[in-house]
Amino acid sequence: MYSHFHHIPEAFAALGIAMIGFLIMFSLALMAFNIFVMWKVFEKGGQPGWACLVPVYNFLCELCIAKKPWWWVFFLFFLFIPILGPIGYLVIHIMVCHGISTNFGKGAGFTVGLVLLSIVFFAIIAFDKDIKYVGTTTTPDFF
Repeated sequence: MYSHFHHIPEAFAALGIAMIGFLIMFSLALMAFNIFVMWKVFEKGGQPGWACLVPVYNFLCELCIAKKPWWWVFFLFFLFIPILGPIGYLVIHIMVCHGISTNFGKGAGFTVGLVLLSIVFFAIIAFDKDIKYVGTTTTPDFF
């Protein structure tokens, strides 16, 4: 007896592969856009754009843009402490985002946007010609 439904597992497999392929392409496009946006934000903040590509150095440059002390980079190690670590890092992240938003002439509402919808609000900073960096540009002085 021949069933008309014997190709259904292959169809679901093909659909799954297509969905995974789409998600991979979408993720790569989102990462490329995020790199481009952060490159522009770093340059607007007086830091080298390529610094957004270097894992710990990019946080150090964000600290410079936010006018926070360089030794806050050690708060990255909070992430390795179970339960309390991510909560502590979230507090530091909010403080850094607030420093970035105020140094670009924005307020607390923009800080909330940077924390909750980072890619959108960093893109606003990157591409809005009216948003200027109002802080003084410095380089990391940890040497």
